[in-house]
Amino acid sequence: MSKYEVMYIINANVEEDKRAALIGQLGSIITNEGGKVTGTDEWGLRDFAYEIDDMTKGYYVVVTFEAGNDAVNEFDRLMRINPSVVRYMIVNVDDRPEPKEGK
Repeated sequence: MSKYEVMYIINANVEEDKRAALIGQLGSIITNEGGKVTGTDEWGLRDFAYEIDDMTKGYYVVVTFEAGNDAVNEFDRLMRINPSVVRYMIVNVDDRPEPKEGK
């Protein structure tokens, strides 16, 4: 299993209780496919740098997880069709270069 990080933005108009349920649902996609969620960091409501689909704000969430390719593909597919998710990006953390030590 590889390590991944996903940042996604939830539509700001989604109510707080529904937003919490959605975050739980999205995490369960990974666990149902045999992956493991290692962390969830809710950044909260933030302004966009530019307007997206007539929206100026969104609720940002960062999730770190370990999963195989099948789990990542299923997560990607379901994120793409979810109407409450404005944008998302999945990054393979294993592929990141190691930070270099300063002089």
